[in-house]
Amino acid sequence: MPRLPIALVALLLALLAPPSRAQVLKLATLAPEGSPWHDVIIDIGESWKTVSGGRVSLRIYAGGVAGDEPDMIRKMRVGQLQAAALSGAGLAQITPEIQALQMPMMLASYDELDHVRDRLGPRLETITEQHGFKILNWADAGWVHFFTQRPVIRPSEMKSLKIFTWEGDPTYAEVMKQMGFQPVPMAATDIYTGLQSGLINAFPTTPIAALSFQWFGLANQMTDVKWAPLVGAMVVSAKAWQGVPAELRPALARTAQDIAVRARAKIRPLEDEAIAAMKTHGLTVNAVPPDAVKEWEAIGRASYPYLVGKVVPAAMVAEVERLRDEYRARKASQ
Repeated sequence: MPRLPIALVALLLALLAPPSRAQVLKLATLAPEGSPWHDVIIDIGESWKTVSGGRVSLRIYAGGVAGDEPDMIRKMRVGQLQAAALSGAGLAQITPEIQALQMPMMLASYDELDHVRDRLGPRLETITEQHGFKILNWADAGWVHFFTQRPVIRPSEMKSLKIFTWEGDPTYAEVMKQMGFQPVPMAATDIYTGLQSGLINAFPTTPIAALSFQWFGLANQMTDVKWAPLVGAMVVSAKAWQGVPAELRPALARTAQDIAVRARAKIRPLEDEAIAAMKTHGLTVNAVPPDAVKEWEAIGRASYPYLVGKVVPAAMVAEVERLRDEYRARKASQ
């Protein structure tokens, strides 16, 4: 019986073999089910199935069931998770340079954030890849405000309150102490119980997050000052990304990016809607007069010596400030 050519045998075996199993990337996020960020992740997962012909999909662990963001990062490093949708707090633990986008009272509008992030994004993505992770898209979590159990208008009124800080970030807790505040480090997943028990009575977060997690019900006073933008991003471990078929990676990355950009235009207006919704359920928004805003700016700036060069590289902070001033000068000349 004549022998078949080796190439033909290989082809026949490939055709007869059962189809390869779909690759499932396990992704974790603090965003609860039904939140706008969770909806974006679902959209990306469904689009990936279509784009890849069912070869790549996401399994989503929402609402912090996989732990706090430091837990997610650790689990990605050891392969228990492959991806995560992280806030800027988690991202800064991977790439400290990202904290430069979130310096207290540095940026004042989304236009400023866009101007800065559009120019620094590629550099931050490269640095993140050097740390073993790939940023698939950038997201907005909103503007951080202070939510408290009694009215706070000026920084001095915050000093008697016990304020949440991220567990595992002792430097930032020390910064809060230097500002005269009383930080209480804990996991973000424990904020609700912390408010219930009295362990904390203040926390910084975005209005959308305060509504999504229902934290505002236990701290129904909001200080109407934009402390800092909270950025976010969807990241995947470099090892897991390399495991995705090479021919699919460009399309999957482009899809994740396109969906995030479209979602940004929808999510940003939700901040005002979240505040309005919380006000109908007992939230009080405490107006901050111009002289008090200057006090917040001063105390925010006073934190820089404890952050710059220790938590975040000085060169990146200087670059953010330069780009911000560039934008402001351009706007003033129009």
